Amino acid sequence: MPLILNRDDVIKVLRMKDCMDVVEKAFAELANGTAVLPLRTPITPPDGLSLYMPAYLKDLGALACKVVTVYKNNPAKHNLPTVIGKVLLQDPETGDVICIMDGGYLTAVRTGAASGVATKYLARKGSGQTVGIFGAGVQAKMQLWAVAEARELSRAYVYDISSEAVGKFISEMTTKLDLGITKVDSPDKILENCDIICTATSSATPIFDGSKVREGTHINGIGSHTPNARELDTTIIKRSKLVADSYQACLKEAGDIMIPIVEGTIDKSHMYAELGEVVTGKKPARQNDSDITLFKSNGLAIQDVAAAKLVYDKALEAGIGAQVEI
Repeated sequence: MPLILNRDDVIKVLRMKDCMDVVEKAFAELANGTAVLPLRTPITPPDGLSLYMPAYLKDLGALACKVVTVYKNNPAKHNLPTVIGKVLLQDPETGDVICIMDGGYLTAVRTGAASGVATKYLARKGSGQTVGIFGAGVQAKMQLWAVAEARELSRAYVYDISSEAVGKFISEMTTKLDLGITKVDSPDKILENCDIICTATSSATPIFDGSKVREGTHINGIGSHTPNARELDTTIIKRSKLVADSYQACLKEAGDIMIPIVEGTIDKSHMYAELGEVVTGKKPARQNDSDITLFKSNGLAIQDVAAAKLVYDKALEAGIGAQVEI
């Protein structure tokens, strides 16, 4: 009988540090050849988009598929969220579906976790660092949470076009992380003050001037994940040591990378490494403190599968969820 886990169940058992641990292992498996990761498959019914994201992690013993839908008319027509996600976790030995869980919170945490892993390996070492967050939504919160797990921070700065969103962000995350967070009124303030930058916006065009980024900065590029959208301009892409979550995903889905390639400013060889290659030591991380490092995240099914297996195991330990006969 499959175990059914709702959003509250997932929230109860999924912690960022634990998620970072399994996501790091998932990227290592991708680099070591023990992961199976097809590109996500899109289907476009008349009113929306449906994405199917399967993966298998041999060493973690995790097999699953996440189904994500984006239906813009859902709130008005059906009183449902625009984005809905569910994960089907399978037993790798039998193929049977052993758990069906809500994928919304899981997706948010696993996305932050990837940036946390990237920050762990790519940001300069040392305590008392500062982080700047572009965006003040759910994913921006997860980015800050993950970076705070990877580095000892002295302060955070946040920029968003919505003052109301920034206010809520500061109120929630100050309490959660016991960290001072400052609202800034321009992107330049983040570029001037921060050692680590996370971009987690819905912008389809670059959100800051890449020529103003200080040497030694680490950037996690999260928000844009379609061929025609980019948060990062060509200048910062060209200046950075670029680490991809997946070469293939970046070349097919990431406008941040694809647009400069079309312009002829860079070619695909500009991508220095995949994150898994850095995690496993196949390629060194930063070579010196003046490097600008950039992690480009598209979101991979290996992250979902690793997180789903973690959630399932934790839920069994805690005795939560409902068993359902199908």
